[in-house]
Amino acid sequence: MISRRAFFKILAGSAVGLLTLAGYAGGVEPLLRLNTTHYSLSPRNWRRGQKLRIVALADFHACEPWMPAARIAEICDHANTLGGDIILLLGDYMSGMKLVTGSVAPKDWAASLARLKAPLGVHAVCGNHDWWQDTEAQMQRLPETVAHRALRDAGIEVYSNRAARIGPADAPFWIAGLEDQWAYLTGYRRMRGLDNLPATLAAITDDAPVILLAHEPDIFPSVPERVALTLSGHTHGGQVNLFGWTPVVPSRFGSRYVYGVKEEDGRHLVVSGGLGCSIAPIRFGSPPEIVVIDLA
Repeated sequence: MISRRAFFKILAGSAVGLLTLAGYAGGVEPLLRLNTTHYSLSPRNWRRGQKLRIVALADFHACEPWMPAARIAEICDHANTLGGDIILLLGDYMSGMKLVTGSVAPKDWAASLARLKAPLGVHAVCGNHDWWQDTEAQMQRLPETVAHRALRDAGIEVYSNRAARIGPADAPFWIAGLEDQWAYLTGYRRMRGLDNLPATLAAITDDAPVILLAHEPDIFPSVPERVALTLSGHTHGGQVNLFGWTPVVPSRFGSRYVYGVKEEDGRHLVVSGGLGCSIAPIRFGSPPEIVVIDLA
């Protein structure tokens, strides 16, 4: 048997350990860390020798004090130093957290995103929280949100079930962007999407390679081989990753597409761990990240 004094020492040590972990998960990792994650890929339907560097950012969830406009600006300034040919934004600029000290107006976070610069431009899709936090869009079932308008006003190309051919004449490619798969709330844990993959891909008129932007990775099993690369966010890498165990993943596939590079039947998916927090201001084992992808 352990003594009473030893018991209280163990109890005190456990309490200190828990407080330390809580401080790290609630303060250090979400607020002070920023990783740059590099991938080099050669997807089956990407033209060999056609080099492209993508810088991808996802899930800002702008709010005070966790992701203020000033921090977004700092992240964007750092992203500009990474040598991207193109910058892609993967949705969820709005925050859905209750534990905040204040909101960040769309015009303010969009002004920070407007700092992003790349030779082939900045291109974006919206995410579920951009829809869920827009009461008017929800109530009236509008075709777009305040986030769509804020991005456009900031000079950023916004995609809603459309595709655009970009790049030089000798090495063109397509950016295709889906509207959100969880856009409308229809009941408890029930959503209706506005994504239309067939219509989006029908806009592609030649054999140049295709990069698909889809906020939620759940669409990936339906993506045809025609698409060279699919990019998603949404999952935050689980937001809490306990040595490979991600207890909460907002996906009908569980942890199958929680994070990183996935390859299925020659098709490639990259899921970003994102930058902000959702539901609770906690990150553990899944630090904020900017993703850099070199295609060749």
